Amino acid sequence: MDQAKIRPIPEPSLRRLPAYLFYLRRMLAGGRDVISCPHIARDLHLDPTLVRKDLEATGMIGKPKVGYPIPQLVGTIEEFLGLHNTRDAFLVGAGHLGAALIGYEGFREIGLNVVAAFDADPAKVGGQLRGISVLPMDKLIELAQRMAVHIGIVTVPAAAAQSVADAMVTGGIRAIWNFAPTHLRVPESVVLEEVQLSSSLAVLSSRLNKMLAPE
Repeated sequence: MDQAKIRPIPEPSLRRLPAYLFYLRRMLAGGRDVISCPHIARDLHLDPTLVRKDLEATGMIGKPKVGYPIPQLVGTIEEFLGLHNTRDAFLVGAGHLGAALIGYEGFREIGLNVVAAFDADPAKVGGQLRGISVLPMDKLIELAQRMAVHIGIVTVPAAAAQSVADAMVTGGIRAIWNFAPTHLRVPESVVLEEVQLSSSLAVLSSRLNKMLAPE
């Protein structure tokens, strides 16, 4: 990948890249080896110009009237997203959501490896969460520092989320993926991505209500 050709990528474009990647992998598995922006746009219901700009942001330039060689495009997106570097993660919150996330096979495809789970509930500590050991919270800081784990996943109730994030930051975790229904405060040196499931459901419900409303 030619770093000189890579321009800063807007966040919406960055969020679309995994969808392109999954799609391209399917095309490659189906025996296709070349693809164009209009083809991608049609199948993913996007604008072809938008697709081209997103892919150009990774440093990949297609050939006019030909398109992109899919194997090379897949490799370029994987490298751009850092998927060739598997990263270990700690998950805090050994409940149903935590178990569901640990059990999601797709994480391995994007280079995420949950190596340990933590919980404050003595009834859960010492057990297994889909094959992952559940450890007490007082072990998190020391283990994060010793194992140089840089990603933390928060799946605890809102009331406990900030203290969990604080412990992660103290342990040297540099990126936090928050599924708790609350906004976390972290230093600027820590990457924070918050998944608000309730907000997403509210949008879905609102759109459904408008669709089903009588004329």
